[in-house]
Amino acid sequence: MLGLLRCAALESTAQWKALSASPWRRCLSKVVDHSRVPVLRDEDLEESFVRGSGPGGQAVAKTNNKVVLTHKPTGIVVQCHTTRSLFENRREARKMLIGKLDQLYNGDQSVEAQLQRIEAKKQTETARRKQKLQAKKKAWKEREFGDESDKSS
Repeated sequence: MLGLLRCAALESTAQWKALSASPWRRCLSKVVDHSRVPVLRDEDLEESFVRGSGPGGQAVAKTNNKVVLTHKPTGIVVQCHTTRSLFENRREARKMLIGKLDQLYNGDQSVEAQLQRIEAKKQTETARRKQKLQAKKKAWKEREFGDESDKSS
């Protein structure tokens, strides 16, 4: 399992150096840790191409452009037939397999889970701001129009 994990190449980029040098890096919630993402090795993969189905006409019905990837150590099978291009389907299938392996090996620390946590924080912050604005509007209406409603009654 340790052989599938890789160290992030982000440390060599200028952007990563700038982030790690700044004192507020720890507070930055949008930084996603890609250091634990597994690496696919060709000897661990079994790749086959089959005929797809669905719309696309002759380009789909007579060509083997559906990609089926099997990760031998874990037994995970991924199928991809999103486009008519074999090469794009191969690339997309590998991305899907990396995502599944990341979820399997890293669980809560996977890239997908980190992105979901960031999105949840963003939604709760948006809801909090909206609620605060509504409370301010209500207080303003009570200040401005509260006296008029008392006089008319």
